[in-house]
Amino acid sequence: MCRLSVNINKLATIRNARGGNNPDLLRWAVDIQSFGAQGITIHPRPDERHIRRSDVKALREVVHTEYNIEGYPSEDFMEMVIAVRPEQVTLVPDPPEVLTSNAGWNAIEQKTLLQDRIQRLRKAGIRSSVFMEIDLQQIHALEEIKPDCIELYTESYAQTFLKDGRGNVMEYTAAAALAKKMGMGVNAGHDLDLENLEIFNEAIPFLDEVSIGHALICDALEYGMENTVQMYLKRLR
Repeated sequence: MCRLSVNINKLATIRNARGGNNPDLLRWAVDIQSFGAQGITIHPRPDERHIRRSDVKALREVVHTEYNIEGYPSEDFMEMVIAVRPEQVTLVPDPPEVLTSNAGWNAIEQKTLLQDRIQRLRKAGIRSSVFMEIDLQQIHALEEIKPDCIELYTESYAQTFLKDGRGNVMEYTAAAALAKKMGMGVNAGHDLDLENLEIFNEAIPFLDEVSIGHALICDALEYGMENTVQMYLKRLR
């Protein structure tokens, strides 16, 4: 079964909007895992507009499933994740000012940077994942970079799904199959939700993990967190 990793950035956004510690990220991380999620994802940014550096360290103490930290691999970011030692680090090519991740890596142009960062993560015993679009040429370029996994950026699937209820899922199947053939694990994330997740999961039977935040937290406002986590897990069975 594909793992569900819940991105809790939005909970931190709500907390920071008012100050204090409500909602309590640590309590929610514990609860979300107890509801069945197989991982917790965060994406700290330099301005700490949601996840703070102190959260990164504190969450390590309570995440007993898989701790996945996403972010641009600046020197500060690398020092932080190597000190915290999550199970997985997902490298994302977004500059500090963007609202949310909106592109995959150009692995051809950024080969040297990615090789260096992945080697450092591997030396620290941390699984590496790189955020990629479905450009087969770019995925081929990872052969020399050798990350452990890729995370397929699924916004285009979500957008085309809205038009026809199926989306360009076969393009993702082809990209995932190539990555698998090259020996990499396959993760996915961005704009996956209760409506489009099941078809995507069925199209990639060897999908290892999905990371879902915004949609899941929005659904939790309507259905409650425990019920929502169970609904997402049901889509992955």
